[in-house]
Amino acid sequence: MDETENTAALPVEMPIPGADEIVLNMGPQHPSTHGVLRVKLKLDGERIEGSECIIGYLHRGVEKIAEHRSYQQFAPYVDRMDYVAAVSNGLGYCEAVEKLLGAEAPPRAKVVRTILTELQRIASHLLWLGTHALDIGALTPVFYCLREREEVLKIFEKYCGARLTTNAFRIGGLQYETYDGFEHDVKRFCDDFEKKVEEYEQLLTGNRIWVGRTKGIGILTGEQAIALGVTGPPLRASGVKWDIRKAMPYAAYEQYQFEIPTGQNGDTYDRYLVRMEEMRQSRRICLQAIENIPTGPIMAKVGKVLKPPPGEVYHSIEAPKGEIGYYVVSDGTVQPYRVRVRPPSFINLQAFDTMARGHLVADVVAIIGTLDIVLGEVDR
Repeated sequence: MDETENTAALPVEMPIPGADEIVLNMGPQHPSTHGVLRVKLKLDGERIEGSECIIGYLHRGVEKIAEHRSYQQFAPYVDRMDYVAAVSNGLGYCEAVEKLLGAEAPPRAKVVRTILTELQRIASHLLWLGTHALDIGALTPVFYCLREREEVLKIFEKYCGARLTTNAFRIGGLQYETYDGFEHDVKRFCDDFEKKVEEYEQLLTGNRIWVGRTKGIGILTGEQAIALGVTGPPLRASGVKWDIRKAMPYAAYEQYQFEIPTGQNGDTYDRYLVRMEEMRQSRRICLQAIENIPTGPIMAKVGKVLKPPPGEVYHSIEAPKGEIGYYVVSDGTVQPYRVRVRPPSFINLQAFDTMARGHLVADVVAIIGTLDIVLGEVDR
């Protein structure tokens, strides 16, 4: 297949292989697929002519569960979708219900939410960087990245007692007040982290093997990304300057200065560079936020039993992997009538076919890794 033909933005159904073509199954058990994802590849030799992602091996019915739980009871379930960015999931859900209630979190809660969410972005990107490098063949970065991620998880643990599925927020604000020394711990991490990012870049950015495995691989143009609904770092790496934190500010983001990094080529290397810069910008936001955390209450007056008026709302935030949105319908009872989640991993995964065509089987690992998917979110 001529690479110049790879211009379609939308994935098409994989055609029946010809006499010189084969279909290869990757997964769902293969470690390169980051979980229970089955990928069918239509190959001409080692070159990919088409692909199909088959999902559902981790299905858990989270959206249906929401219809049989109260608004507060459902909050911990969203942590189990993108389980490496639980804080972000919780923020999106809590703000969606708050919008439905017509409530607003107090200023102190908004700032603490912002700090924790940006620390979560750093932790998520660190896990992505370490495992992505490991997939491609670089062993050292995963130890470096997990070293710094551990410091973020320690802050989460001291704040709410959990490291992974944190359930840090409550509808209306925060469950817990910050612990003594919270600002000091965040500042110490941020002060040390700048040098650590430079260490990662010394290992990878100019490494000829890394560049050879990522540059020009999995190209996604801005037009293709928009047509496919791609968001987050993959969209920005394609040159589209779109970030919900800037476009539709939530929490306390309108108070802080930060940049939106973008790429030019839309390849795996650009997506790496964008995420590296995003970590620096998250550090910048945290440093600004801890300088002036407002005093006051951490919870709005929303009542112990939540009964939003009948209506519907959609609210989205900029999670580490892209736009995560919650569509919540209320019928006036204590349980939501309908909850629908728009997860970035699920939407971004449909770009795989466009990105993979014309490349080799060996590039599949790099392309899946650069999307930074979590199957708990895809198969919610």
